[in-house]
Amino acid sequence: MPQDFYRIKRLPPYLFAEVNALKAAARARGEDIIDFGMGNPDLPTPQHIIDKMVEAVADPKTHRYSQSRGIPGLRKALAAYYARRFNVELDPETEAIVTIGSKEGLANLAQAISAPGDVILSPNPSYPIHPYGFMIAGATIRHMPIGPEYDYMRELERGVQHSVPKPIAVIVNFPSNPTAQVVDLDFYGEIVDFARSRGIYILSDLAYSEIYFDEDKPPPSILQVPGAKDVAVEFTSMSKTYSMPGWRIGFAAGNPELIGALTRVKSYLDYGAFTPIQVAATAALNGPQECVAEARAIYKARRDVLVESFGRAGWDIPPPPATMFAWAKVPEPWHDKGSMAFSKELLQEAGVAVSPGIGFGEHGEGHVRIALVENEHRIRQAARNLKKFLAQKEPTSAEPAEAL
Repeated sequence: MPQDFYRIKRLPPYLFAEVNALKAAARARGEDIIDFGMGNPDLPTPQHIIDKMVEAVADPKTHRYSQSRGIPGLRKALAAYYARRFNVELDPETEAIVTIGSKEGLANLAQAISAPGDVILSPNPSYPIHPYGFMIAGATIRHMPIGPEYDYMRELERGVQHSVPKPIAVIVNFPSNPTAQVVDLDFYGEIVDFARSRGIYILSDLAYSEIYFDEDKPPPSILQVPGAKDVAVEFTSMSKTYSMPGWRIGFAAGNPELIGALTRVKSYLDYGAFTPIQVAATAALNGPQECVAEARAIYKARRDVLVESFGRAGWDIPPPPATMFAWAKVPEPWHDKGSMAFSKELLQEAGVAVSPGIGFGEHGEGHVRIALVENEHRIRQAARNLKKFLAQKEPTSAEPAEAL
């Protein structure tokens, strides 16, 4: 019996599905696909974290229900991380919660604080959960174009001025997925002052805080701004920092009212991540941090090889200052065809998969995201394939991608 489900109707077509289907079909034919599409870290989880997981899972007491807001030791470990990394003091009881990945935390916070008709300001292009978590919750999204060509504060003021009713929250994500854009503490200070003066919450996604390539400029936390906890909550993740994407551990920290709302909703929905995973995550945060620096160095080396080899092949890639992504304009012959057409042809003819920029929002069109999840040898092979591809005929005609 066909049904028009309210929340499903609000979701647009998933624009990565077509490229993903082409990848699956090519692999089914036995073709080798060099996959820069999904931001799925390929580095192994450090051994001491795995060892702690094994140790914990051997204890039958850890097989029982866990705690929805996270075990106390892990919340204390998060507070210790914020203290040493950002010089920010957190109360692990009222200002921190463990989530089943930052994606779950964002989605459940959307359920906790928004209702149909509420307005949320979301960056565009952006990681899909930023707007769609709130769309699923019934809220209205006002997209804010971001990037070097835009004045962020001007766009923020415009978004508030032209929204009825007034927005309840603005989402910020730096270092940015997909654009890799970074900001400084002064930038956060302007946003905090703006939000406090207008009674708007700030939801900061800091998932890439430890994947940066200028050792003298580690990305700041918005919670470093005096008074930020009056309006801001920040999401972080173990996925990229410790190569733990499948473990599904993330955090929210900051404003006690927002943390309390998320805690209450989660108490009805889950019992938290499996306790041994939380124990292992505690060991990761409290243990030796050389593994973080080693992963950062690997991503930097991959970035440098990508920029150099793709440049020699005829495609200039701006070197990202942070994250595990490069954000690049599609080559000249495809400017009028769009990012979806380019991504499909690159996959079909060169065996190289990237993510079309249109999948991250209308302002992502004309770009693609390249994830640094293949080793240096594979990156160079992709550059050789790319060089042959770019030397071929003009791109075939393709229908423009459906806008979000």
